[in-house]
Order: sequence, then structure tokens, then C-alpha cells
Amino acid sequence: MIKGLRTAIYPVKDLPAAKAWYTDVFGTAPYFDQPFHVGFNIGGFELGLQPDGQPGKTGTLVYWGVDDIEAEVGRITALGAEIHSAIQDVGDGIKVAELADPFGNVLGLIHNPHFDAAAVR
Repeated sequence: MIKGLRTAIYPVKDLPAAKAWYTDVFGTAPYFDQPFHVGFNIGGFELGLQPDGQPGKTGTLVYWGVDDIEAEVGRITALGAEIHSAIQDVGDGIKVAELADPFGNVLGLIHNPHFDAAAVR
């Protein structure tokens, strides 16, 4: 039985730079930090950075939940991300945005007032 999202992997060419940038973006240090994988615990889910991969803006896209999407887009673009897809209202009060990180990946953000975080196990 699938229990839900556990890990999103972003390939990066410069692991130390990506680790520092994502530490700033998420405001937390990695819980796992090795030369082959850096893992962050983000709200009970893992963001994994792996070196020597091929970053891409057309592969798997993961959306990370936020309370104020406008503020987060502003904060993260100030840290060096670029708008890949501007904030869009996709219905029922749900808003999404996609930012291009400095390493060639797309960082998705979502404000979903209907998502029940207490249901995540």
C-alpha cells in the first residue's frame, strides 16, 4: 500500500552550494549530510540532494506546501530562484507556483487550504 510522498530527489552539480541554498530556502539544516546524498526533513517529508545528476526542468515536479505563496515566492526569488511558472489559482482556493532553482531544477510551491496535514502518516 502506498503511504504517500516520502522523498523528492533533486540532482545537483554543486552539492555544497545546493545544500547551502536549500538550507536558506527551508530554514533548516540537513538531517543527513554525506558526499553522496544530503537529506532535509521538510514537514515530515524528505528533500534529497544528489550530486552528479542531471538537473532538469521537465522531469518530476514536487510541490511543497506553504501558507502564503506570494510571500514565499518573493522570499525564494530573493535567494536567487527565478520564476518558472507564475502563481496560478487552479481552483477552490488552491494556488501553485514553480521556481527555477540556481541548480537547474524546478521547485514547486502550493497553497492548498483543503490539505489535511494531520492525515499524513
